[in-house]
Amino acid sequence: MLSVNFIIFFVSFFLLLAAVLGYGFFFIKLLNIKSTILINTGYLGLFGLTFLIIYSYTSNLFLAHNKLHNFIIISIGIIFFLISKKFLTYQFKIKEFFFTFLLFLILFISILITKNHDDFSYYHFQYTYYLTQDSFNFGVGQFNHGFRTPSSIFYLNSLFYLPFIEYFSFNFSTIYILGFANIILINKIGFSIEKLTLLKLNKNFSFIKYLSLISLVFINIFFYRISEHGTDRSAQILIFLLIIEIFDFFLKDKTEQFPLTKIYILFSLIISLKAFYFLYSIFFIPIVFFVFFKKKKIEKTIKYLFFNKITFFTSLILFLVIFSYFSNTGCLLYPLNLTCFNNFNWSILEKDVIMMNDWYELWSKAGANPNFRVSNPEIYIQKFNWVSNWFHDYFFNKVSDFILGLILLILIFVKFFYRQKKKNKINIVNKKYLYFTFFILIFVFFEWFYNHPSLRYGGYCVIALLLFIPMSYFISLNDVTNNSYYKSAVLLFIISIIIFSSRNIVRLNNEINKYQYQPLKYTFYKITEDYFSIQNKMDNLKQEFETCNNNLSCKNLKIKKKYFKYFFIN
Repeated sequence: MLSVNFIIFFVSFFLLLAAVLGYGFFFIKLLNIKSTILINTGYLGLFGLTFLIIYSYTSNLFLAHNKLHNFIIISIGIIFFLISKKFLTYQFKIKEFFFTFLLFLILFISILITKNHDDFSYYHFQYTYYLTQDSFNFGVGQFNHGFRTPSSIFYLNSLFYLPFIEYFSFNFSTIYILGFANIILINKIGFSIEKLTLLKLNKNFSFIKYLSLISLVFINIFFYRISEHGTDRSAQILIFLLIIEIFDFFLKDKTEQFPLTKIYILFSLIISLKAFYFLYSIFFIPIVFFVFFKKKKIEKTIKYLFFNKITFFTSLILFLVIFSYFSNTGCLLYPLNLTCFNNFNWSILEKDVIMMNDWYELWSKAGANPNFRVSNPEIYIQKFNWVSNWFHDYFFNKVSDFILGLILLILIFVKFFYRQKKKNKINIVNKKYLYFTFFILIFVFFEWFYNHPSLRYGGYCVIALLLFIPMSYFISLNDVTNNSYYKSAVLLFIISIIIFSSRNIVRLNNEINKYQYQPLKYTFYKITEDYFSIQNKMDNLKQEFETCNNNLSCKNLKIKKKYFKYFFIN
């Protein structure tokens, strides 16, 4: 028998999903997007998440995201979803929304979790909970290293703090991103949800379809464990979509505004989730050249790329992300020391910034772990001194196993789609821009390998794409009939969902045996008093400050107040 906990969890999950889709509809109308025929519920969801992220960052400047506030915001989103019926009757079909909710029903099993990863209790939960209890303050990076690198997923989850479900909805955003990515990729492979059939396989676009299909299978099989997503894997899922959309933009051979809008949305979300992905802005270089080649004039190129509503909202997101870093640490991009201002009383000390930057590099280069640290870390991380140890301690067996898994996946695709008979030469337009983008991806790989060679820091998507892109082009040269492609694509997608579900069932069984988890009775994940330790410290400091009589001990408090904001002093 289902418990009240399970019913609350289940209903909240789908009500919040409806609210996100409702805000997606609202944001599309706000942007006045004309090419809405190209929008599927996947992008409707990502537009909704983008709007809620912008709202969350902005509103938290003034308000705590408490239950009453969030109840009003989510209710408005649900209303938007319900009143969108007229719009949806000629833009979306009931089948598409039915498929969307069916897919999320399947994915729902992955958020039945009793134990989250260590970072969740360390700062993911604590930062999100802090946003629900107070509006932003300066210097909160003093409390926890994780508070120095805030992510938009914390701000988004803070809006899901509602009556009944409370803070047990803080994993929902991750599964929403995974689900919307699935829907987008399903559409990219040519599957029409409305007609429940596959569209004709265009030989010039088959490269995109194969790349989308293998990316779809990859994220479902390799990223099945939601508790391990954190902020890293959600960003990497969106990087797959970003590269596919950039390729698709070039292949269309015309500069339509909506495909570029999707690229801007994906880039904004990726940067907001993990700010060190600012590096991925270099993928705009071939886009600028492509647009300039089509427009012929610099003025038209600048107007097309920068003078539109989506550019404004993209810039707003980037500003809000940078401001959150600055208000927490005194750095525009922590822990990049050259972006830090050390003259503010809440700023992280320069020596601590440098130390933390070196620590991240040391950890990613296998020079440290919870039980080990090399004796000469300053020398170890320089140049390629770390490579031999990294290969010994990290490449074998983490990266090597990952690459072997990719090779197995590629061999399966070759088995499904390779044909002895080749097509005539495919006339792919703007091929030079595809090469340009691929070479940038190679550069990103070398930057990753030299500076932070950990799979969680972008390695999953970069390595996979470097293998998937050539394979997709190779397979696209084969003479595969539309019917054969349809059967194989649907079968591979179904297999990936079965593997996703079965691996989560095995995980659930392990949690039931190991932690005595009862998902249908005590559905919520376990929390302890440690989850609230930082908020308690903040509250205690604020209480001491408010009750202080301006004596000597008060002057030594690590807190000040100005302009109705608290400043936590270093």
